[in-house]
Amino acid sequence: MKPKLVIFDLDGTLLDTIDDLKEAVNHAMSLRGFPTFTRDEVMAMVGHGARNLMRKALPLGHKDDDMVDAAYDDFRAYYITHIDIHTKPFPGIQDLLAKLHQEGVMLAVASNKFQEGTEHLIKEFFPEIPFVAVLGGRPDFPLKPDPEIVGEVLRKADIEREDAVMIGDSDTDMETAANGGIMGIAVNWGYRDMRDIINWGIGPSTLRQAQGSGTEHQIVVETTEELQQLLLP
Repeated sequence: MKPKLVIFDLDGTLLDTIDDLKEAVNHAMSLRGFPTFTRDEVMAMVGHGARNLMRKALPLGHKDDDMVDAAYDDFRAYYITHIDIHTKPFPGIQDLLAKLHQEGVMLAVASNKFQEGTEHLIKEFFPEIPFVAVLGGRPDFPLKPDPEIVGEVLRKADIEREDAVMIGDSDTDMETAANGGIMGIAVNWGYRDMRDIINWGIGPSTLRQAQGSGTEHQIVVETTEELQQLLLP
């Protein structure tokens, strides 16, 4: 398998962002006198955009839209100025991206993190990689697992679905790939233990196919070395 285009999720796939997210969540909660969270607790809540993260973090009885919006504003203001204090690429990611680019594979990012934060982190940590698209959450644009983000990347890259692969660390990413009709590869170094939702078999394990998907299976890999071997056989 050597795809023409690889679409990467950001948080939990390219970058370990949890500690900075945790600090921003706890800042927004502390301003209101609400309980704060551990790294593992925040890890369990991420993946569906920052506004949904705030809704999950707020205590019962305080999840109305006005409170969510206010907490989100405080979260975002803090996070964008502390976005890279602890954040770092996962081991082997920078070498993997460089190798894929060297081999002529087009690269893109599709994230539920808000657009400004997504662009900031990509420019900071991967400045030498010419991504064909860096897409995050935007107003009036559906979040993953809606497949529209896949379609937008494919249009920008001028690539057919059968020539693209999506890499992510969550069932949301794999649903996005399946809904978009492209191959999905789940990485097991991120924020979800993908072994919890796979069907075990001999060789690479496969995720359950999302209903209506045109893809045959979705592979789970444990390391960047294994992912590189799969993408560049």
